[in-house]
Amino acid sequence: MSLVSEEFPDEVPLRAEEITIPADVTPERVPTHIVDYSEAEQSEEQLYQEISKANVICIVYSVNNKKSIEKVTSHWIPLINDRTDKDSRVPLILVGNKSDLVEHSSMETILPIMNQYQDIETCVECSAKNLKNISELFYYAQKAVLHPTGPLYCPEEKELKASCIKALTRIFKVSDLDNDGILNDNELNFFQKTCFNTPLAPQALEDVKNVVRRNMTDGVKDNGLTLKGFLFLHTLFIQRGRHETTWTVLRRFGYDDDLELTQEYLFPLIKIPADCTTELNHNAYLFLQSVFDKHDKDRDCALSPEEVKDLFKVFPYMPWGPDVNNTVCTNDDGWITYQGYLSQWTLTTYLDVQRSLEYLGYLGYSIIYEQESQAAAITVTRNKRIDLQKKQTQRSVFRCNVLGARDSGKSGFLQAFLGRNLQRQRRIREEHKSLYAMSTTYVYGQEKYLLLHEVMPDFDFLSEVDLACDVVCLVYDVNNPSSFEYCAKVYKQHFIDSKTPCVLIAAKSDLHEVRQHYGLSPHDFCRKHKLQPPQPFTCNTTEVPSKDLYTRLTTMAMYPVVCVCVLVENKKGIFVCFFRSYASLRCMCACNRCSYCLCHNLLKLELLRSIKAQIRRLVLSRFKHRINHNGGGLLLSDKTGATHKHMAQADLKNSTFWLRASVGATVFAVLGFAMYRALLKTR
Repeated sequence: MSLVSEEFPDEVPLRAEEITIPADVTPERVPTHIVDYSEAEQSEEQLYQEISKANVICIVYSVNNKKSIEKVTSHWIPLINDRTDKDSRVPLILVGNKSDLVEHSSMETILPIMNQYQDIETCVECSAKNLKNISELFYYAQKAVLHPTGPLYCPEEKELKASCIKALTRIFKVSDLDNDGILNDNELNFFQKTCFNTPLAPQALEDVKNVVRRNMTDGVKDNGLTLKGFLFLHTLFIQRGRHETTWTVLRRFGYDDDLELTQEYLFPLIKIPADCTTELNHNAYLFLQSVFDKHDKDRDCALSPEEVKDLFKVFPYMPWGPDVNNTVCTNDDGWITYQGYLSQWTLTTYLDVQRSLEYLGYLGYSIIYEQESQAAAITVTRNKRIDLQKKQTQRSVFRCNVLGARDSGKSGFLQAFLGRNLQRQRRIREEHKSLYAMSTTYVYGQEKYLLLHEVMPDFDFLSEVDLACDVVCLVYDVNNPSSFEYCAKVYKQHFIDSKTPCVLIAAKSDLHEVRQHYGLSPHDFCRKHKLQPPQPFTCNTTEVPSKDLYTRLTTMAMYPVVCVCVLVENKKGIFVCFFRSYASLRCMCACNRCSYCLCHNLLKLELLRSIKAQIRRLVLSRFKHRINHNGGGLLLSDKTGATHKHMAQADLKNSTFWLRASVGATVFAVLGFAMYRALLKTR
């Protein structure tokens, strides 16, 4: 009542009415609801109900009444503890009222009680009559709820709790941008600005380090703060009653009151429409590159097992198992290379974007890059139908599902994409095999990711996930007469009317090819369904397997509409397949500035068309002139007529040569001009 009216009432009722303090008049900007309890007016059942609702409980005693002080430990604290769970105890504040009636303090009596019960946050002596410390009382009550000591500090042992040390250690490692185990001045300033929106002055920074030096021998190293020094500072903050400093740091890095990372922090909302995929954007790749460089201590562009463990120390568990080493590229020692590292992140983002958001949260992406959440690292591609309509795509990741009968060579096809021949594949343990392979290919000079997914050969239970992809590989063993039948049935059942490009892979082509038991041979089957002829493939080589076939698959995935297979019968009766892609004359960006666009626009210029028409007309006129000049050719001998005919053909070939040379020179001039502009822009 004294808090609200700011004066002591003449008649004090047994119980005050419930009061709500608005947020705008409190230091923490939090509304506070105050409920009074009177033992004389209310029952214990009503008290139990209020205890279950309370966030903080103030136990009031009279400083001039010993029985009132004794009742704190004999009645009130046991009663409250009996009605609350041990793991979710409500913070308590001891309030010594009527301090105006005594000249001495009751703190000597209260301190042993505070040491005995961990739930007691603090003790405040006040006087409702003189309005002494009334506002401070409710400030400490709010502080006990918003910045509790219990999860952070153990008063008996006078040290931080294990969960608090674990959280602060992760914060230290995330803030240690160069991974040298020390927070230098730049990293400390970045940390300070991230948590408190203001950098530390140089003198203040030195003062902080001097405090650590005076209390610890190994708290400061090379003029930087070590992990031990960092933990000591937070212990000091808590011991001096500045819990809010540590809580501000913890909450900025995503922790809740139980020192667990919140679901909102780890899994921010992100909308992914149907037929859209998820990819990492440019900033995300830059961040992941910095994380790789930070932990690649030997600078060999590969992460050793120890370096991988160090990278994932900020995680509560190890996210990558041994199968990852067989999913992406590794070096000769089996260590994940830089390309393989980025490929694995790209794979995770494509298949399970929520898992990728969680991983980026552990690494502190949103904090280091000052983003609202990890969702800023994700690009949601446009609907695939729009790509098909526009006949171009902006995607960077394409999925190829690999289907085939058992032992047809699917796993070998996946591992060959990672640069492993048959000899290296035999070293892979069965339990470490992966159904995925992810790496990069280059299509028209642009780097793209191709994801190969081995689909288990269960014809009757192929799910939508098994069928949803950008390109399909049907693999059969040329040495197994029963292998092709599975591919034919899968194609006719699921892909014959699909717009998804399909390619037949004749695996183990180094072995003797046998006749397949299916009604049509693989070549006849492809001819009938207007597919490319089976592509021979083998990983039984001494060298690294070629990536040409995988580049072709990526191209088909990028441009499914413009990929046409033309079967032409030559003079010998042999069908020849021409794989045409009009994408080579198109630019993916349509920016009108790059060399592709400039050449494309040049070929469409009316001036160039007219020049080509004039040259063609000139060639034809000269040819006709030769014929007219030798009008009596029928009366000449066969030898003379053949000579003139040969001369006319030579002139035609000569003119065609100069036509091609002029067009080629024009194209090279445009390319040179484009490179010149690019150099000027760079400078």
